[in-house]
Amino acid sequence: MARDRFTGVGLGLRRPHLEQVAGMEGHGVPFWETCPENVVGDGGRAHRLACAILDRDPVLTHGLAMSVGGYDPWDEEYLQGLEQFLLRTGTPWHSEHLCFTSVDANCLHELFPLPFTREAARHTISRARELQARLPVPLLLENITYYAGLGEPDMDEADFIAAVLEGADVGWLLDVNNVYVNALNFGFDPKEWLSRMPLDRVAQMHIAGHKKFGGLTVDTHGADVIDPVIELMQWTLARLGRPVPVLLERDNHIPSLDALLAERERIQRAYDQVLASTEAGHA
Repeated sequence: MARDRFTGVGLGLRRPHLEQVAGMEGHGVPFWETCPENVVGDGGRAHRLACAILDRDPVLTHGLAMSVGGYDPWDEEYLQGLEQFLLRTGTPWHSEHLCFTSVDANCLHELFPLPFTREAARHTISRARELQARLPVPLLLENITYYAGLGEPDMDEADFIAAVLEGADVGWLLDVNNVYVNALNFGFDPKEWLSRMPLDRVAQMHIAGHKKFGGLTVDTHGADVIDPVIELMQWTLARLGRPVPVLLERDNHIPSLDALLAERERIQRAYDQVLASTEAGHA
């Protein structure tokens, strides 16, 4: 499947919408993103509906629980199922989070940050290279939100992420909302932060909503995307100078499919606007 099929703003495939999406043709969504953990090894009607959509429409895959920065051995049975799933969907890459999600084989049901140390970077680079060698498609790693650092850092978040991406020679799933949320919580300029990063490694972007709880901003994926985050997406696309697929995430307080499609269209217009300006500049 050609990578250039994946442009525009896609949606995450969520259980409440499976029935509607499976029966829709010409829905206007350029691609869906799905979490293999929710499909591999599953069964029943929801599984059949999901597979029908994944067999019909362009799909990107995004993992939740691989714990790339952790120490638990890989789940061999899951990896075998994942390989088959990636080949079946025809995804051009597979993404995981730059974090750890398990300890002693216990799933923590959360994305925990890694310490920003040279030792953690070396370990994560080694793990990412191991995982890449097991996958039939290129691996992307996604930057996460975090709310407290672990121990005494050797570097800041930007330098840590860049070191892992470059050292492991993997692509970047850039979550612009995560950058924005971390910028609010830790007091930095998100555009200056992004200017320091290896944007040539960006293959995909995520965009989502968040919520303030007092002085803390939390990446909830449970609200509409605010204008400053959309503007940050546009600024980043202009810096890239090329189209990459953008995924609108919604995992909590999931609205009706019609409402989600309307928000997708709003973000698509912003996406198209910046790409039109970029193309005009190159003309």
